Amino acid sequence: MQEAKKGAQKSALTRRGLLAGASVGLIASRAWAQSPSEIKVGLLVPVSGMYARPGTVMREGAEMAVDHINAQGGVKALGGARLKLVVLDSGDTTEKAKSAAQRMVAQEPDLVAASAAYLSSFTLAVTEVTERASLPVLTLSYSDLITERGFKYVFQTSATAASQAKQALPQIISLAESASGKKPKTVAILTDNTGASIASAKSMREGLLAANGLQLIVDETFTPPLADATSLVQKIRSARPDLLFFLPTVISDAKLVLEKMNEFGMGQGKVPTISFGIAIAEPDMLQTVSPELLQGVLTCVASWGAKGHEALIAELKKRYNEPWMTQNAISTYGDMWLIKDALEKAGKADRTAVAEALRTMDGGPSKYYPLGKIKFDDKGRRIGAGMTIVQWQSGIPVTVFPPELALAKPIWPKT
Repeated sequence: MQEAKKGAQKSALTRRGLLAGASVGLIASRAWAQSPSEIKVGLLVPVSGMYARPGTVMREGAEMAVDHINAQGGVKALGGARLKLVVLDSGDTTEKAKSAAQRMVAQEPDLVAASAAYLSSFTLAVTEVTERASLPVLTLSYSDLITERGFKYVFQTSATAASQAKQALPQIISLAESASGKKPKTVAILTDNTGASIASAKSMREGLLAANGLQLIVDETFTPPLADATSLVQKIRSARPDLLFFLPTVISDAKLVLEKMNEFGMGQGKVPTISFGIAIAEPDMLQTVSPELLQGVLTCVASWGAKGHEALIAELKKRYNEPWMTQNAISTYGDMWLIKDALEKAGKADRTAVAEALRTMDGGPSKYYPLGKIKFDDKGRRIGAGMTIVQWQSGIPVTVFPPELALAKPIWPKT
C-alpha cells in the first residue's frame, strides 16, 4: 500500500515535471520567436535559363547587403540576430516562377520577408502565392498591375512602368531639342511582350506620346527570344522615326536588333534609340556588341549605381568582378536593408509584423532607390519613387539623370 502511494507520488511528480518542461519549452519557443539568433530572408530570382544573368546579379547585391548588415551588428532590436539569405530559383518562365514560390512558402515557413522576382510577369505570378501566405515581398519589377490588385503584402520599391515613362519622356524630348535644335515629332515602338515592357508601351500609346506632341508611326510587339529581326527593322527604316523606343528584356534580342539596325545603315545614332529596363545595359552586351554600336543608346530604369554609391560599386567590382552596378544589384541591396529596418521596427521575427512595419514605415529620403521616400502608399507603392536614365558612353552605361545622381552629362547621338 505504501509502495503504491510512493508510486503515485512519483508519477505525479513526473507529470508535473513534464508539464513544467513543456511550459519552459513553450516559453523558450516564444522567446526565440521574439529574439532568434538567425532570421531567414528570401530571394526568389532566376538563376537558371535565359534570365540567369540578372538573377545572379540580384543575388550578389543581396549577399553584399546581408554581409554588411551582419557585420554591423545584425538586427539590434532582436539581440543582434543575423540575417540568413535563402536563394530560390524562379527559372525562366512564369510557370516555373509560380512553382518556385509554392515551394518557398511550403519549405521555408520561417521566412520573414522576400525580394522577388526580376521580370514583372514572374512577380505577378509569384505574389499570387506569397499573398496567400501573408509573406511580405519587396520588388523592383515595374508593372503597374503588381500593385493594382489590392494586395497587402507586396511593396514596389521602383517607380511603376507608367510612372517611369511619364517621368522620362519630357527629359528625352528636352535632351533631343537642346542637342539637335529641333523637337522630335515621330516615334516608333518596338517591344517584347513581357509585363514591364507592355506596361511602359501601354502608357505611351494611351495618351503619353500625344500629350508630349509625338506621333506613333510604327508599333511592333514580339515574343522573346527573337530568331530574326529583319522584318521589324525594315519597318523602322521605312518609317524613319525621329525616336525609337526599343523595349527588350532578353540580351540576345537587344543584340539582334542593334546589329540589324547597323547592317541596314541605322546604327551609331542615325535613329536615336531609347530603351526601358536593363537588358540593353547589361555587361554581357559587350561580349557580342561593340562599344561603338552602343554609344549614345539611352535606357530608362528604376535604379542604377549612381552618385553616393561609389563604395558599393567598387566593392561589387572587386568581389564579383562586375564592371558596373545595375539596378538589379543596387535595388536588391536596398531591399535587404529595408527588411532589416522593418525587423527593427517590428521588434520580432514575424512576417505579419514585418509587413505592418513596412506599411507604416516612414524612413525618410531614399538612399538605395532613386528619389522619393522610404514610405509606401496604400497600394504598396513607394512614395515619390523616381527613375534614372542611363546612357552608353565609351563602353560604359552611366547614370545621366536625375542631375543629383548623375555620374556623367548626357550626350545626344549625332544624326
